[in-house]
Amino acid sequence: MTTFNLPDLGEGLTEATLLSWLVAEGETIVVDQPIAEVETAKSAIEVPSPYAGVVTTLHGAVGETMIVDQPLITVGAGGEAAGDSRDSGSSGDAGALSYREEERAGTVPATGSVSAPDEPGKDEGSGNVLIGYGTSTSSNSRRRRRRNAAGRQRNNGGSGETEQGHSAASPAALKAPRVSSPLVRRLAREHSIALRELSGSGPDGMILRADVQAAINASSKQESPAAADPSRTTDDPGASSRAAPSSGSAPGSTKAVTPGGLEVRERVPMSGMRKAVATTLSRSRREIPEATVWQDVDMTEVLALRARLKEQAAKDGVAAPSLLALLSRFVLAGLARYPDLATRLEVGEDGSQEIVHFDGVNLGFAAQTPAGLVVPVIRHAERLSARGLHTEIDRLVRESREGSISGRELTGGTFTVNNYGVFGSDGATPIINHPEVGILGIGRILDRPWAVNGELAVRKVATLTIAFDHRVCDGGTAGGFLNFVATCMGDPASALADL
Repeated sequence: MTTFNLPDLGEGLTEATLLSWLVAEGETIVVDQPIAEVETAKSAIEVPSPYAGVVTTLHGAVGETMIVDQPLITVGAGGEAAGDSRDSGSSGDAGALSYREEERAGTVPATGSVSAPDEPGKDEGSGNVLIGYGTSTSSNSRRRRRRNAAGRQRNNGGSGETEQGHSAASPAALKAPRVSSPLVRRLAREHSIALRELSGSGPDGMILRADVQAAINASSKQESPAAADPSRTTDDPGASSRAAPSSGSAPGSTKAVTPGGLEVRERVPMSGMRKAVATTLSRSRREIPEATVWQDVDMTEVLALRARLKEQAAKDGVAAPSLLALLSRFVLAGLARYPDLATRLEVGEDGSQEIVHFDGVNLGFAAQTPAGLVVPVIRHAERLSARGLHTEIDRLVRESREGSISGRELTGGTFTVNNYGVFGSDGATPIINHPEVGILGIGRILDRPWAVNGELAVRKVATLTIAFDHRVCDGGTAGGFLNFVATCMGDPASALADL
């Protein structure tokens, strides 16, 4: 028996929520086969197995929080893979290195003879890379999924067919459907949509979120007439007795009643990304003595500039920088003048404190996704133009919403910008993204009366707000930075001449 613990998922993550098991107890698995889908604070990922054999124990239930270095599955001897491992005279752990060993070594040592590509039961290197987890010893690094009779029975909805009573499936039938992200697979699972029955509209038949959503809509339309038909009856004489109870509380009801008299409809545990957001923001409020400064700015000229850039970009066939990209470009210029706002405060175990300055800026920006708020990070953003920033922002937002963004691209920021104006907010007091020391936000742009050359005019006005760690810098630094960015937004042509 060999127990595989949940591996270190990187970026300091110590736990993950189990979204689904991809194997069943009694199923024969091969090296590199995905065994579980978990959601960390950063993203949803599949965990591959470094061992081959028969799954004897699944440690954990769907929805449970799994701890790093705690048991995930136990694999026992069985089938061709287990036999090969025993015949070589090795222990149960010889079929694959431990995660820690593979992370350090990066390769799996040879075990004698080299297995043929079509013998998945033979010892071979891991073709998956999960924060340094496993490498391939063959030129073919594609992951191979395989299901034995138990797995096929599970996928057939528990039809009860055994391997003896089921005709051999073709390799194409056993191949797992290609899905764009784990979030798409979870959406299909929640709505009982069989991915194998879908035809993907993505590259090489990849199943996209839109494909699953279309199947959900089609299923809903089929069920609606039946649900709405009052003439439908049932032949089950006990059906009426099993009908849903009335809204009144029945004796022995498990529904809790609050002091206010309202029944609890549902309890949703905080896990995954939502839990990570809560932890980070709570720590920020608890540890950082933040102060806030805001300033109204005339956005008329920067909007006119963007309109001209958009018109020229249409002629050139390229994308014009977005307002967030232009704001980010001016923010980076401001951080070059006021670098204290792009630092971090580190506290040692002995209570010593150090302000850490960095060579460059990793610029984070808040993005709302179906899974919640995330802060993707543009690394060395100071090296990019406004157009380059726009390209990176567009890519990171798209990957965040698809659930395919890596954990590395959600960490390591040194300053954050937040455009909450897209939600219709005039202003806000943003919370610093710990352990950073500053965040700048912009509200929605409104027509307001504004004095121009001594005369009243209607201008496009928005409010810029900066929250900063008062331990690291004072109001003069934050105010100077904010005024610089506001001046750039108010007169971008002059500002760009110096950038």
